[in-house]
Amino acid sequence: MDDQELHKRIDELVAEEHRLERAHIGQALSAEEQERLGALNVQLDRYWDLLRQRDARRRAGQDPDGAQERGADVVEGYRQ
Repeated sequence: MDDQELHKRIDELVAEEHRLERAHIGQALSAEEQERLGALNVQLDRYWDLLRQRDARRRAGQDPDGAQERGADVVEGYRQ
């Protein structure tokens, strides 16, 4: 996935996240909606990580296409 496609997917996920949140202003999300919101956040973290990897490889004079999407367990582990 190139940078343009990554940005497109990020924009789509953010838009879905915002739609979900706006639809429930002043109300609690259902368990299913909370689960979906969590999944959106994890996928967004994975895409942002991949974009950062691509940028770092480019700055290091390496091929950005060598960057690989990391698993949620790796990316989410950065927060701890």
